[in-house]
Amino acid sequence: QVQLVESGGGLVQAGGSLRLSCAASGRTFSSYAMGWFRQAPGKEREFVAAISWSGGSTYYADSVKGRFTISRDNAKNTVYLQMNSLKPEDTAVYYCAASNTVYYSGSLYDYWGQGTQVTVSS
Repeated sequence: QVQLVESGGGLVQAGGSLRLSCAASGRTFSSYAMGWFRQAPGKEREFVAAISWSGGSTYYADSVKGRFTISRDNAKNTVYLQMNSLKPEDTAVYYCAASNTVYYSGSLYDYWGQGTQVTVSS
């Protein structure tokens, strides 16, 4: 069992930056691939980024590639999402999720956090 708690969301102007954190409980965090997803009002949940259990492989949605960076610190049981050059269309609730391997589909992740709101003003 893994419990995930996101933090770091907030209100930022377009062009600004935020860093989201996802703290995980449990001693097996390092064995899980981690993903970030987001859901805007009235829209379906979408994949943002994912990272392998070792941190050696990362994956991004085209819409965030070059602006967002996913990373993890297995010693701290934490995964991060550094978001730069934010745009109003990045506004959403951001969720972290854990799975046995990297997937682009959220339905294949086993554990989810409660989400953190990111709002980007124009």
